[in-house]
Amino acid sequence: MKLFISADIEGTTGIAHWNETEKNHPDWKYFADQMTREVAAACEGAMAAGCEDILIKDAHDSARNLNPRALPECARLLRGWTGAPASMMAGLDESFDGVVFTGYHSAASWNTNPLSHTMNTGNCFVTINGEKASELMINALTAAYYGVPVLCVTGDKGLCDYMKKVNPNVETVPVNEGWGNGVISIHPDLAIRRIREAVQRAVENADKDKCMFPLPEHFVVEICYKLHQRAHSCSYYPGVTQIDERTVRFECDDYMDVLKYFKFILSE
Repeated sequence: MKLFISADIEGTTGIAHWNETEKNHPDWKYFADQMTREVAAACEGAMAAGCEDILIKDAHDSARNLNPRALPECARLLRGWTGAPASMMAGLDESFDGVVFTGYHSAASWNTNPLSHTMNTGNCFVTINGEKASELMINALTAAYYGVPVLCVTGDKGLCDYMKKVNPNVETVPVNEGWGNGVISIHPDLAIRRIREAVQRAVENADKDKCMFPLPEHFVVEICYKLHQRAHSCSYYPGVTQIDERTVRFECDDYMDVLKYFKFILSE
């Protein structure tokens, strides 16, 4: 069993403020430690189910948040940004048997996490085929592009509820519930136990057909920026149409073209 883990922080247990996500703030260290604990728990669950090959992508901000010494020896860690269109899924290919997402969060404009956003805070929302897109959706589509199933998702309740609606076969571990600009969270140690147990179940019961995220044949992608200047600038990307003062649209059939588009257009 070969497992890929993509780790974010805004869905880490208890997190409630942007200062807790950034390396230059003192609050960050506690949540980077909890992020590491949750990734380690996912690894331990996978190992208990017989998995011996794990690649972890540190996928938040600097991509230098996880403490490598706190991770199992069988896990390899990809730190920093490669510059590849896969972004938070860099390192994934067809050789993997499953994907686990830890610490993931709700999409921009959703009211289920005070830190809701999609890739950055410069957009009001991103839609794919008319549906508000989270980073989970973008990255689960990347997994589907490579033919790799999604086995487990941990993060805020809104995101976990979304995944269960898309595919009830995927294990989820909701650790936070957004409430306006606040968060109700479970105990961090309880989160560790639940993540370990959920990933173990997910790997033991892994079924490629049942856990594959649906991949459309055609993509209509719209990004609504907070600043009209960004929409104007991004309208010059090949194939992009500006449809109103702050929104651009891009259409294609190949999801890799969507990822390339995001690489150059969805950044700050």
